[in-house]
Amino acid sequence: MIGVSPQLAIRLTLLGVVAVILQVSAVTQIQIVGVNADIVPLTVASVGLLCGSLNGAALGFFAGLFVDMALFQTLGVNSLLLLTVGYLAGRLREMRDPQGAAIPMAVGGAATAIGVGGYALLQFLLGVDAPVSFLLLGQVLLTVVVNVIVAVPVHAFVRRWLLPALPDDPRRRRRRAYTTGGLSPLSRA
Repeated sequence: MIGVSPQLAIRLTLLGVVAVILQVSAVTQIQIVGVNADIVPLTVASVGLLCGSLNGAALGFFAGLFVDMALFQTLGVNSLLLLTVGYLAGRLREMRDPQGAAIPMAVGGAATAIGVGGYALLQFLLGVDAPVSFLLLGQVLLTVVVNVIVAVPVHAFVRRWLLPALPDDPRRRRRRAYTTGGLSPLSRA
């Protein structure tokens, strides 16, 4: 990870490993509306939103490589897609610095669409024998909907996990209300 403290690098590494292991071992066993949630692109997108494009892309690459190795898939497909997800989420943070409450859901939906839809497209382009029909499109759309719902708790967990190691960003500071109970210094007589 580029230009990060050792504490943040360790936290990002542990987060990526735990997300992939949790996805492969537990989340794939739980079906909601006939599809499985996919927490790896949500985790990568959250890291991109919190840490920037380079850290999001680095985590995306290594998490994707770990997913490909864990599932014995074509190496590099998930790496490419999750690298893209992390980079784009990080660029959104760097260019716009979104602060809305719905941002994790919107970015999570886009990350899932890139991850799941891109995976299906790349497998088709690589010549893997898989049925391509409207059923696949329905599965992708249902996965996006499920991940939009799951995006808020995943983002909250990632933020809570990384918050002690994140550098202080002056753009992220918000004005705080006076908590002393007294009047504002601007309202002196």
